[in-house]
Amino acid sequence: MQQDVRGGGGADGGALGYPQEQLFQEVAYLAYYFHWPYSELMEMSHRERLRWVGELAEINKTLNESGDSDGLG
Repeated sequence: MQQDVRGGGGADGGALGYPQEQLFQEVAYLAYYFHWPYSELMEMSHRERLRWVGELAEINKTLNESGDSDGLG
């Protein structure tokens, strides 16, 4: 059975062979917080998307630890 795979599968780590559920989670997370369009997120390499997920997770962690829910200080 062939899977519907978008975003390529090049050496940078596109979506080919990548767990579809994890791909959806990454895209939803970044789209929700950064308001980036789906097409832009899918054009990113897996490595770049993971980097942004990590950066956003760190921002959220810092905000949660400080109790600053809006990030305004």
